[in-house]
Amino acid sequence: MREIQGFLARLADIAIVLAAATLASKIRFADAGSHDFIALFVALTAACVLVLFPAFGVYDSWRGRAKRMLAGQVALAWLVVQACALTAMFSLHEIDRVSRLWFIYWVALAAALLIAYRLAAHGVLARLRHAGINLHQVAIVGAGSHAEAMLRRIEDAPATGFRAAAVYVPSGHEPALAEAFAGVHPRRFYDMAAFARCVREQDLHEVWLALPLQEERTILRVVGEFRDDLVNIRFMPDVRSLALFESGGVIDLLGVPAINLVASPLSPSALLVKAIFDRVFAAWALIGLAPILLAIAVAVKLSSPGPVFFKQKRKGADGRVFTMYKFRSMRVHREAPGVLHQAVRNDPRVTKLGAFLRHTSLDELPQFFNVLCGDMSVVGPRPHALEHDDLYRKLVAGYIHRYRIKPGITGWAQINGYRGETDRLEKMERRVEHDLYYLGNWSFGLDMRIIAATIVKGFVHGNAY
Repeated sequence: MREIQGFLARLADIAIVLAAATLASKIRFADAGSHDFIALFVALTAACVLVLFPAFGVYDSWRGRAKRMLAGQVALAWLVVQACALTAMFSLHEIDRVSRLWFIYWVALAAALLIAYRLAAHGVLARLRHAGINLHQVAIVGAGSHAEAMLRRIEDAPATGFRAAAVYVPSGHEPALAEAFAGVHPRRFYDMAAFARCVREQDLHEVWLALPLQEERTILRVVGEFRDDLVNIRFMPDVRSLALFESGGVIDLLGVPAINLVASPLSPSALLVKAIFDRVFAAWALIGLAPILLAIAVAVKLSSPGPVFFKQKRKGADGRVFTMYKFRSMRVHREAPGVLHQAVRNDPRVTKLGAFLRHTSLDELPQFFNVLCGDMSVVGPRPHALEHDDLYRKLVAGYIHRYRIKPGITGWAQINGYRGETDRLEKMERRVEHDLYYLGNWSFGLDMRIIAATIVKGFVHGNAY
């Protein structure tokens, strides 16, 4: 059944790509039939869809996972597909025959349809699951508040289709869980044999172990009980008291599974996805903004004596130091070694043009070169001056963890109003709090939300001067 669903999903994607290309042709050209050369481009793209979409996990099960992450994954996969198809067309010396306006229409229409039909399908499935159809029954082995939280999550998210059919309470935890599970309806078992019998009789294929790390004996007992059954056993350890990021995850280290307690919360595959998007987005941004960049460069040169770009050392991922670029917004001056004076309101060092550039964040545009070079990301915690790093890492809890990923041109803190001067410790604490939230909740969809918010409201801000 799953193979048939996967085949139909691939067929639907190809149909959408072809339909979007046809619709884009009708919008762009008066006579779509006279532009048959685009058929080669569409065919190459369709082939790339069949090869690359599975690699990005587009056809995996998304039951219980955030749909905005699915939308982001599809969008990224579609951009990579187009990049590959464009490269192939360039190699065949056919790229000049492709209408740029048609290409923009096609990319936008196909992306919207690919995402929309998936969200619609998940909406239909959510309604079916609310109605009790397409359910996934699970049994839970749990003790303490962590097990209670898992049951609450299942109850609060009926659209995922998960339902708790049985709960086994390990010996020694009965009194504590009796009150905690008072409002939860699954059958409770205090005897392992009775619990195992229920799992087999109801043909449950999922057993979730919501247990503290010290419950090794219970874990081994459950695994041993079902060693001859086709039951998926998933361990959901309670590491919240130890882990900096709740989504630390499990990695393979020397062939051994390891749980990240204090480490980058982004997996290697997520970092790869982010890096590919950064390079593609930065290249497009620099090409599209080239006239604006040139005009600003000339204006800065004419506004006051000095270089066009302001260069300063900042820390990147894992604390590596790099040179960050901005358009110069101040008159040339000297700072005492080891001392940094932030710009303040009505700062006499800021030129009139510089005030406009800082207020509109246009002075940040050269950082797309940093993104293209791999020192920065489009979205991430904003890099601070080295002097500020030395100061705040001792004063603000979790400050140094901002550098577990590449710093960004924009970020979650910035679109929530935490940018500009940090004249009080509370401002930096709030900024770091938002940065750590971003690290712990990263998704491609969240990056897209931040970029969209930056475009809509982030260019002009009252705290930038």
